Amino acid sequence: MSNTPLHTSPGRALVTGASSGIGARYAHHLAHRGHDLTLVARNVERLETLAARLRAETGRDVRVLPADLSRADGVQRVAQALREDDSLTLLVNNAGIGSVAPLLQSDPGQMQAMIDLNISALTHLTMAAAPAFVARGGGTLINIASIVGLHPELLNGVYGASKAYVLAYSQSLRHELADKGLRVQAVLPGATGTEFWDLAGKPASELPSAMVMSADDMVRSALAGLDQGEFVTIPSLTDPALLQRLEAARQALGPELSRNAPAARYGLQAPGGTGTNG
Repeated sequence: MSNTPLHTSPGRALVTGASSGIGARYAHHLAHRGHDLTLVARNVERLETLAARLRAETGRDVRVLPADLSRADGVQRVAQALREDDSLTLLVNNAGIGSVAPLLQSDPGQMQAMIDLNISALTHLTMAAAPAFVARGGGTLINIASIVGLHPELLNGVYGASKAYVLAYSQSLRHELADKGLRVQAVLPGATGTEFWDLAGKPASELPSAMVMSADDMVRSALAGLDQGEFVTIPSLTDPALLQRLEAARQALGPELSRNAPAARYGLQAPGGTGTNG
């Protein structure tokens, strides 16, 4: 595949969670595709090392923006950059944390921190980027969700719910922004060989190797999906017809979801009737 993207124009991309794993690979491949970069994470040393390497390899303008997106001041710092830097036209919402702990063993404080980062920070950054990108004539929003957004029972419930939010939010954004020149992609990785698993409480080395994709393969697949015009990209999905059928079923549900009378199976009378006692 050519390194020239079909659906994005070289400009500046802001990548969150860029110091390692998926975020670092996005930074690598976007720089090699011709994008200037703004790299966001807490680990300044790692960011500076990555930025220096990418400058040397590609000649791109790579900036470092240290920020803790679990804190309001960190979110505000990055949101300000998205609003004020007119060269920014691509946002990769990658920063996030996870957990493998079951509900009854989960720490409420850790779960709140997960909500703050996976949901609140992503939402605020998108709300800063979207109107700015529209004003600049267009842009691209890439939201990193997860397969557990479709199968939340596979891992910690709060983590799965947070990624289901990312998918639902992306669906709404796509619907609202399609005629505004904004492209939206939701990426749903499966198990990926990064530090995520160590932080979540289960090293990737303990997972079956057949189900763990490298971060580089994941990102290259996601960018190929972007080039091909995909809205939802699941890098390991071999049969896209499965996803198409899921979406067709979701659309078919639409007309059935809100009516002025209960479904017949509940044994209740139509509106105006006396109904039945439960």
